[in-house]
Amino acid sequence: MRRPRRNHSPVFKAKVALAALKSEATLTELAERFDVHANQITQWKTQLVEQAAAVFAHEAGAHNAPSPVDVKALHAKIGQQALEIDFLAGALGRSPGSSAKR
Repeated sequence: MRRPRRNHSPVFKAKVALAALKSEATLTELAERFDVHANQITQWKTQLVEQAAAVFAHEAGAHNAPSPVDVKALHAKIGQQALEIDFLAGALGRSPGSSAKR
């Protein structure tokens, strides 16, 4: 019987790949300890080595920065939706103004 597919967190992958890089245990021992196939550990180790330079790159911080949020546009959208809800509530016979007054 096959095991269901598992999704490992990036933190777990990094932990396993770092343990493989340290070479304190064999791949078989690491596979048993972390309950992951040895080939998967090798792939994560390779990814870690290939992408290690990106950690120290100056551009990495710029790509991870969140994009600026246009607060005025968001407030306008909220106001528009509140008006639409009030209009539809009035059309359905419910008490008007319930969504805008919070």
